[in-house]
Amino acid sequence: MTTSRIDMRIDETIKLAAEKAAALEGMKSLTEYVVRLIEQDAERVIREHEAITLKNDVFDRFMSACEAAETPNKKLRDAVEFAKGQGIQ
Repeated sequence: MTTSRIDMRIDETIKLAAEKAAALEGMKSLTEYVVRLIEQDAERVIREHEAITLKNDVFDRFMSACEAAETPNKKLRDAVEFAKGQGIQ
């Protein structure tokens, strides 16, 4: 695995608290603790932004609306092609 470096400045109080938390969690270093936190939070944020959870019958109503829709016009088909060209799925 390749690694990258992050340099940052933080308040001394925050650093001391993070070092104590790392020690209490049995981690070898502050770096290990910070990497774990970044990884967990990044996964959570990505999951929240890449998934949609629908309540009750909203999905069924959405699907019904899609099925009842007319054939896409040229502007909509062009928009889909443009989105694909931008890497949007």
